[in-house]
Amino acid sequence: MKKKVKLFFKKNSDRSFKSKEIAKRLKIADDIEYSLLKSTLHALVNENYLTRTGKRYRLGSLPDTNKIVGRFELNPGGFGFVIPKNSELNDIFIAGRNSGSAFHGDLVEVSLFAKQKGKNLEGQITSVIRRKRKEIVGHLKKSNSFYFVTPDDTKIHRDIYIAEEDLLGAQPHDKVAVSDISWEDRMQNPEGKIIEIIGKEGSPLTEIISLAKEFNLATAFKPATIKESSEINIDVNNDVIKHRLDFREKNVITIDPVDAKDFDDALSIETLENGNYKVGVHIADVSHYVDPDSSLDHEAFERGNSVYFVGKAIPMLPEKLSTDICSLVPGEERLTYSVNFEMTDKGIVIDYEINKSIIKSKRRFTYEEVQEIIETGKGDFNNDIILLNNLAQTLRKKRIKEGSLEFYTPEVQFELDDNGKPVAVRRKDIKESNMLVEEFMLLANRTVAEKIISKKTVPMIYRVHDRPEHEKIEEFARFVKSLRYSFNPASPKASTQFHLLMSNIKGTEEEGVINELAIRSMAKAIYSPNNIGHYGLGFKYYSHFTSPIRRYSDLVAHRIISKALKLENGKYYSLEQLIKICEHISATERNALDAERLSVKLKQVQFLRDHIGEEFTAVISGVTNYGLFVKLTDILAEGLIRARDLEGDFYVFDEKKYALIGRRNKKQFRLGDKIHVKLVRVDIDNLELDFITTNNRE
Repeated sequence: MKKKVKLFFKKNSDRSFKSKEIAKRLKIADDIEYSLLKSTLHALVNENYLTRTGKRYRLGSLPDTNKIVGRFELNPGGFGFVIPKNSELNDIFIAGRNSGSAFHGDLVEVSLFAKQKGKNLEGQITSVIRRKRKEIVGHLKKSNSFYFVTPDDTKIHRDIYIAEEDLLGAQPHDKVAVSDISWEDRMQNPEGKIIEIIGKEGSPLTEIISLAKEFNLATAFKPATIKESSEINIDVNNDVIKHRLDFREKNVITIDPVDAKDFDDALSIETLENGNYKVGVHIADVSHYVDPDSSLDHEAFERGNSVYFVGKAIPMLPEKLSTDICSLVPGEERLTYSVNFEMTDKGIVIDYEINKSIIKSKRRFTYEEVQEIIETGKGDFNNDIILLNNLAQTLRKKRIKEGSLEFYTPEVQFELDDNGKPVAVRRKDIKESNMLVEEFMLLANRTVAEKIISKKTVPMIYRVHDRPEHEKIEEFARFVKSLRYSFNPASPKASTQFHLLMSNIKGTEEEGVINELAIRSMAKAIYSPNNIGHYGLGFKYYSHFTSPIRRYSDLVAHRIISKALKLENGKYYSLEQLIKICEHISATERNALDAERLSVKLKQVQFLRDHIGEEFTAVISGVTNYGLFVKLTDILAEGLIRARDLEGDFYVFDEKKYALIGRRNKKQFRLGDKIHVKLVRVDIDNLELDFITTNNRE
């Protein structure tokens, strides 16, 4: 909607319009879309993109003042950029000497210079309006008689001075949290007070709490939330059960990772008299236990989602709910929400129902156990699992044929000792058992979204994925061409182009890096009440419904569809409420992903600390003028080979070829090349790995 409105005003920059005129011009007749239009107009006024006089809107002009407000982003090189609130302004370059007392992420005011830095405006930070962080985590150190904390986050580029009376009993090498940070003079270090001693450096609990604090993640639930969860009665009376479909005698099973603590989805399958199948997707009914105005709900909303660190999860809901009452553990009666499909053996859905239900899981399977049954045909519920897998394979082929994109993103699995130290790292293999579960979850999510769309006037929370920006796709096509593959960015059927490319690169040394760059070229999926479809999946309608224990979006979807199916008047959430919810949980999801990636990176670096001097196979994952970024093919850890350490020649960066090329011998190190490297340095504090090339090269 925002893109539509901006394009409209660019084409009509000399006129003003009322909202109803804009709706008519944009052919908006639906009440939900019109409400979204009004919200968008209001947001663009706040961003200074539009100005409003009475009921009329017109294109705004750039501010006359040279004072701009925006978010400061620090580059590792010491300089930074301010991203203005006004989205029509380019980022503002800030030299290191002009960053004042701003930390990375702070909301700041910038005074603009008359000059520019390339295509960017240049300026100086004149004041910090709001700090991004109230707390900073780091190690306490002592130098002579001075105490200071070195932040864990390398983008917090200054040590923080701690007066002796503000140590709170902390000792050097303790991991601590610092607050009440004061920094007025750039020529001096910021000052702060220790408000919490997190623990001794290196302990697993200290590590988890430090990561959580770095990303502003709550590690403990509020007393009111714990009290509410403790008062929930797991026993369900017959009045509740009699209004639900009863699957307690059916063969319902769960399939999850071996280390899973909560089980929020289960499957069942029956063969019908007509030869079709009845497939049940059963999802934990969290909405039965979490009231909208409760402390449980408020805190679940604040968290937005569970966060999964290596070796430890930070749940969205207290453990009494997440691993007990709502978890579909075997042998226990559990309340669920079921989507039941009648399907042919060709994967065609003949009919479906969405109902509240009750189940009693007959067996908890791991992915590995199910995979063995698929491969051998032997084991518990083997007939059900084989039938489910056959249908899942059919659904997947059908989905891909209809335009769904398939990118492979490799992940790693760690084996930790009792102290949380990684003793082994291996790549996770995605097998049929993983895809079995995924296909039925995708089908359920898609079906629920289609059901709500059919209600027309009911606002819903959708999982949407916009088309990629044309410039990014063109850049991706240029890179692919440099590796001698073809990809037409102008093709009207981009999904066909992607499938053809992915088929051609399967099993090649370039597969991993092309997959990764293809994903980077895509837009990010977000939550929104404005359904624009899901480009990556090729779905016109898609929502998140299948993981309410760990995602607030799914809990909201359960509430909306529950009311819609009862044909009750009114809406569970207003459009304005859903807009706020979607913006918040999209942000918490991004934050959680960043935290989880850092957790993985930390364990990779910890593991490699004991492997200095060893050789590895790697793929070049990035090329710059100062060196090569390489990713180890088994451990997936990424590090740097500095250009100065490439022996035998002086290497020059060729941007068009994505390569460092020897000036004399013309030897090339290209993006995507597989090479052999030796680990020469591990920096735990900054999570950096340095490699050199060996004589072996593939």
